[in-house]
Amino acid sequence: MTVSLPLVFVLGVVAWAAIKFLGIRLWVAAVIALFGFYLAHTFLAPAIDSGTRTGVGVVNGIHR
Repeated sequence: MTVSLPLVFVLGVVAWAAIKFLGIRLWVAAVIALFGFYLAHTFLAPAIDSGTRTGVGVVNGIHR
């Protein structure tokens, strides 16, 4: 069975859990999200994209 969830939903749940259970403050979660957007526009973006795709492939069992 394959479940397809948008990445934004998954990240939202992770952020909510971090705020609720780990005591992360809301402004820290917002700063981390903004840093991610800024990082996406740097020379590191292709490496991040490749690593993310490989990680998803490992989780889905495509890459072993």
